[in-house]
Amino acid sequence: MTVVRPGDLGDPEIALWRDLQQSTPTLDNPFLSIEFALAVDRLRSFARVAVVEDGTKVVAFLPFERHSFGIGKPLGSWLTTCHGLIAHPEVELCARTLLRACGLSVFDFDHMVAGQPTFVPHESAVRPVPIMDLTSGYEAYVAHVREHSPKNYKTIRYKERKLAREHGEVRMEWRATDPESMRTLTTWKSDQYRRTGRVDRFAQPWIVELIEQMHATDTPSFGGVLTMLYAGDTPVAGHFGLRTHRTLVGWFPAYDPEFARYSPGIMHHLHMAEQAASHGLGQVDMGKGGREYKGWLKSGVIHVSEGRVSRPSATAAVHWMGRTPVNKARSIVVDRPSLYRLADRLLKGFGRVRTTLQPDAIQKEPSGAS
Repeated sequence: MTVVRPGDLGDPEIALWRDLQQSTPTLDNPFLSIEFALAVDRLRSFARVAVVEDGTKVVAFLPFERHSFGIGKPLGSWLTTCHGLIAHPEVELCARTLLRACGLSVFDFDHMVAGQPTFVPHESAVRPVPIMDLTSGYEAYVAHVREHSPKNYKTIRYKERKLAREHGEVRMEWRATDPESMRTLTTWKSDQYRRTGRVDRFAQPWIVELIEQMHATDTPSFGGVLTMLYAGDTPVAGHFGLRTHRTLVGWFPAYDPEFARYSPGIMHHLHMAEQAASHGLGQVDMGKGGREYKGWLKSGVIHVSEGRVSRPSATAAVHWMGRTPVNKARSIVVDRPSLYRLADRLLKGFGRVRTTLQPDAIQKEPSGAS
């Protein structure tokens, strides 16, 4: 096995990576694409990929980050919603041997492709990820939503008609390419992060540059998709995500708070699903999380896992003491809706106070997955 930077892979390895991903349904996620790995490598010096060989044949790739003291993280760590071993489903490696070859003492994961044999022994939890299943078309998807959540669906369509009457025709722009639309979205999202007590991703210059690179990318198998919902000529909601040839993954949704009474974010998701289906995509991955709207918009689920692999070392012991209690507490909150709502209210209260006292404060990057 060899460990290199993603940018050091040759054309044969890149072609094999693409073939492995496209032939394995569980790997159909843009965060597992070679294009994403190359983009992160251009911006982050600690991006690595383990190239696993069986004799003279490459059988797997593991993209990861190697930090100080042998701390390993998935590539993109807290910024991404999927990671895993790029290999055929039957490939099974010894995770600790893999860590040793990568020069790592510990490797935490929280959005691993569930069920990969290499990491199954180290999974501590498996979480459902709600998806909008479009394989039978948008009308079939909407029929499912109307059947299982008739009140919610009726309400959002009423709000859409009201928005159109009061502010102009509601329309969706698929893959908006102008920089101004992206600036509008990121401004909304930064405001939301501060308002709700979260870390502002866009305070990190490398993330802004990564988003710009992804926004400019559009190939048959990978691309960035910026969607904007308008009422008349006024943008009211938007989303930037990444796609493969089949799957659009949710990443940065946001809306203009002045239109909050119309629920433009949910409205946007329905229009986005319709456009995704019309462009040949089979599903929209909304990401794991406790947001209630995902519960009634979903028409299926996939799964990701959380866990930890470590080798005996002082670094691993210290890391365990610093991370495991926090991860367990977070799992308890996520698994209990009442605690999740309480935590959300507390964060929003903190956000209001912070915005009042330090409206222009620049926040630091978190040390782990969010």
